Amino acid sequence: MLDILGSISLTALTILFFGTLVLAGAGNGAWRRRLAGIGATWMATIVALAGLGLFSRTGRLGIFVLSAVVFAPIIAGGIALARSRRVQAFASSIPLAVLVGVHVGRLLGAFFLALDQAGRLPPTFARSAGYGDVFIGLTALPLAWAIHRRVSGWWVMALAWNALGALDLTSALTLGVGSAASPLRFIFETPDSGAVGVLPWALIPGILVPLFMLTHVVVFTRLAARARGHERMTLPHAA
Repeated sequence: MLDILGSISLTALTILFFGTLVLAGAGNGAWRRRLAGIGATWMATIVALAGLGLFSRTGRLGIFVLSAVVFAPIIAGGIALARSRRVQAFASSIPLAVLVGVHVGRLLGAFFLALDQAGRLPPTFARSAGYGDVFIGLTALPLAWAIHRRVSGWWVMALAWNALGALDLTSALTLGVGSAASPLRFIFETPDSGAVGVLPWALIPGILVPLFMLTHVVVFTRLAARARGHERMTLPHAA
């Protein structure tokens, strides 16, 4: 039953998350169709690799493949944000409140806690990732409202929230790798973290974690750009 609920919820979240970002950003129909095609191909690839069992294999292969599908989109997205003006323009056109609000989907981090209770994930990894995601998810919509309304102190709140959100993902990745049955293991709890390498849970590290991390990167750049702009406006003019 837990796997069925996970399949429905995680598939819906993946589609809604990606679709919201695509529709919220500026661009014509061709650009949106291209992005949608990238998303569909990405999801199909993750499902295929997980279905073949490549993520859940013990030893070096499983952790190497899973790490690759997590970090490759983050690195590729970071490079595109740094070098492509079109990607920069698209990312800048998405309302900051939307970039924060989509993290309400991290409430599904409660599945980590459910898998822990079912004895399918190591406690250290599951509880850290689960409680961290639930906290970020619970605070996402109130913060998005504060950003939209430009309430006093919204910039500081957004910066602190974004840092915590990125730290939560980094911690979850570290503990997940450290709990896996591989030469990199440093948390020897039973069971290992292999459950996140099989469907439907492979959608979390394979798609959702990179998407969430990339939105954190965009939020950081947007907040930094606003701070620089504010500094320029407040600098005294030379005589």
